[in-house]
Amino acid sequence: METTTLGRTGLKVSRLGMGGVFIASFSAELEAAKRAVRAALDRGITYVDTAPSYGNSEEVLGQALSGERRPVVLSTKLGGRPKPFDPRDKVALRSSVETSLRLLGRDTIDILMIHEPDRPGQYDWWTDIVRVEGPVLELLDELKAEGKIRFTGLGGTTTTVLAHLCRSGKFDVVLTAFNYSLLFREAALEVIPAARAANMGIIVGSPLQQGALARRYEAEIERPEAFWLSRMRREQFKALYAFLDETGFSLPELGIRFVLSHSDVHCVLMGARSDAEVRQNAEAAAKGPLPPEVLARLDEIAAMLPYRPFGEPFGIGWFLGQPERYRGPGVAS
Repeated sequence: METTTLGRTGLKVSRLGMGGVFIASFSAELEAAKRAVRAALDRGITYVDTAPSYGNSEEVLGQALSGERRPVVLSTKLGGRPKPFDPRDKVALRSSVETSLRLLGRDTIDILMIHEPDRPGQYDWWTDIVRVEGPVLELLDELKAEGKIRFTGLGGTTTTVLAHLCRSGKFDVVLTAFNYSLLFREAALEVIPAARAANMGIIVGSPLQQGALARRYEAEIERPEAFWLSRMRREQFKALYAFLDETGFSLPELGIRFVLSHSDVHCVLMGARSDAEVRQNAEAAAKGPLPPEVLARLDEIAAMLPYRPFGEPFGIGWFLGQPERYRGPGVAS
């Protein structure tokens, strides 16, 4: 597995990382989740991302990594715990970090990210968002001084607001989700350039749009229940499927390798649920960047709809199979 240095952190990470959303499990799936984590380590994957809001992901990871001697760069987040959640309560935020350390079985968290720092409607982190000020920054400085965290980060889904936070120079790593993939390119306009200029580590989450780019949805994109899917997005999916037929690529391979083709992206997160999916994604990553002629064709398809229509939900993969779940623009699930 190819490795790289994660921006100014100096941390060495694999270019393919493991996202923790699907590592969460109930007891019947616990062993499968553990096997997926260990399979990732066996494939040379050294970066793992999780969060308190990802079900019991931190606990599962703590169990899976117990006694593990191979190097792992572990990232988790602040946000959503304890409930009711107050993003300006330093005592509660510190308690959340202590809980993360206990569940993960760690003395130190490599990267602690602020979850959704770019969506005030979800978490109101900032007392002054223009100057990027808030109690959470005071806590991060304290935790660094105490040796409980090594680096800080941002984990968000917007473009202009997340880019503004990157430009503040107050964070080491950015995780941009849902906004850089085969059909969704907004992060390339603002977030990635801003993070690059600040010498931040750049991580891309949801390269397969939580399932929307993991399999083909020929029937689903034509269903009348998917009224929120714009005409051009439907045409774009059809063009992508035609390109797959022409070239013989699988969607997961094309999606993973596309993100890895961006020279400024240090790591892309896979959402593998099983050791078989880990193997599939690792084998795709091992093939390296896509050829220039393939990237050029993908750029043409992406240009069919360069910006996300207002009515389209985030996490579009949650809805393609069940379009009746739609609850309005901007809703992730």
